[in-house]
Amino acid sequence: MSFFNKILFNLPEVAGPKQKRLTFKEKLKWTGIIVILFFILGLIPLFGLGQNALSRFELLSVILGASFGSIISLGIGPIVTASIVLQLLNGSGLVKFDLTTPTGKKRFQGVQKLLAIFFIMFEGFIYVFMGGLAPPEQFLGTPVFFQLQLLLVLQLFLGGLLILFMDEVISKWGFGSGISLFIAAGVSQSLFIRLLSPLPSPNMPGVATGAIPALFQSLGAGNPTGALLMLAGIISTIVVFCMAVYSQAMKVEIPLSFGRVRGHGIRWPLSFVYTSNIPIILVSALFANVQLWARLFQNWGLPIFGTFVGNNPATGLVSWLTPPDIVGKIIRGSIALPDVGHALVYMIFLIIGAVIFSWFWVQTSGMDAKSQAKQIMSSGLQIPGFRKDERVLERLLNRYIKPLTIMGAIAVGLLAGLADVSGALTHGTGLLLTVMIIYRLYEEIAKQHMMDMNPMMRKFMGGS
Repeated sequence: MSFFNKILFNLPEVAGPKQKRLTFKEKLKWTGIIVILFFILGLIPLFGLGQNALSRFELLSVILGASFGSIISLGIGPIVTASIVLQLLNGSGLVKFDLTTPTGKKRFQGVQKLLAIFFIMFEGFIYVFMGGLAPPEQFLGTPVFFQLQLLLVLQLFLGGLLILFMDEVISKWGFGSGISLFIAAGVSQSLFIRLLSPLPSPNMPGVATGAIPALFQSLGAGNPTGALLMLAGIISTIVVFCMAVYSQAMKVEIPLSFGRVRGHGIRWPLSFVYTSNIPIILVSALFANVQLWARLFQNWGLPIFGTFVGNNPATGLVSWLTPPDIVGKIIRGSIALPDVGHALVYMIFLIIGAVIFSWFWVQTSGMDAKSQAKQIMSSGLQIPGFRKDERVLERLLNRYIKPLTIMGAIAVGLLAGLADVSGALTHGTGLLLTVMIIYRLYEEIAKQHMMDMNPMMRKFMGGS
């Protein structure tokens, strides 16, 4: 075994459970612990922090599962970035992993973790030394300033490692994945505040932060425009929620039979949104990283990704990757033709990115037709009327999996784009992700743990 493989196979990791199947209570316990820990870490400020130039990127922090200015300011960014880079390298053939063998899968996971640790350190240095998170200005030009910078990087590195291992805990001991859970937790918190909070908004003094209290305030003050804006945000959020649930419920079911047992079979479900929320997570994280880097490069005097005026993107690539509020501009009467073009370009970028990442994800995660055919054959199943041959099954599955991969990604990208430009209460893409994450979580729990949960919970989940 080479020295590099020894490093990959001996990286620190969270030990998995010894038993094959964890109970519902056990998974619920660990999921709850990690969610609470995530919120607590988001409240721990960085020691020695003075200027927090990233605080204005509130929507991006939700997508990245981060809390800028806290010990988890990096969020899931390094993990997702490592996944994107590795998928691009594997998909292009520059680096090839044999994901059909246990050793190949372990090597792939080891490289991904090593890349994630590298990006945690790299992004920590970038955030601090390019001015995103900086020490107090009174220490500028002194040795203390550099020492505080290193201390900030160290704290960011520790926070990034905590997120990395918390993700592993969820993957092995909880429901779903930590990346999805952190996004859902951040968006849910943001949505709760933006919907119900009666506290005054920091951007609009005298107006409540929550849309429902602000709606009644606007009606009481005789402000129809403000009331319409709040109502549009609430309706948009509800519509996105319903459309996301509907798209998640669409499935193609392939009839399969047990080769040795005649008259008995099952249906193998293939979701219309075949790759679920993974492509949108990757695209959203990529867009968020571009915006963060654009701001940092502008502060450094190299606006290669575009420029900002105040908190708003003004020129360059970063402006096209930021959705306009079309519905809000229609209500205010300020809509113009360039705004429509801007929205269309943004949605095209989102759809193309979703398709690319969806295709790469299918090829690298064992969701392709060949891997699915092998899994079906190993379960002793076959398609009625066809001979028991893996190649025949693979060709048949390709008729469904390839179109579903592309069509599902287009649908999710389009839905996310519409949510972003319609003025939903929280980031439209984040809202879509949260609905899809919670729906998949519901399906997983209902499928695996319906019989070992509390009777009241079973009734709530739709069981008898």
